[in-house]
Amino acid sequence: MGIKMSPLVQGTRIFRRFSNSGGVPKGHCAVYVGENQKKIFVVPISYLSQPLFQDLLTQAEEHFGFDHPMGGLTIPCQEDVFIDLMSRLRRS
Repeated sequence: MGIKMSPLVQGTRIFRRFSNSGGVPKGHCAVYVGENQKKIFVVPISYLSQPLFQDLLTQAEEHFGFDHPMGGLTIPCQEDVFIDLMSRLRRS
């Protein structure tokens, strides 16, 4: 009998696995997520066309315009909200 992990824990492991390796795999992009302290996540570029992810991009545009303080795509939402959204996208 194995131990079941919550979707939040599973999502965290998946998205941090690549960011800790120092590179972004082909077909993925890195985004900074967080309201105060930013963490980097690597997501498949296919998510960029999904309506849920596009809502996040719209929020980022409204918050930062096109001048992102981290030098890359920064999404101003809580980390756990982002991980939950990525889990939903992965299941769809």
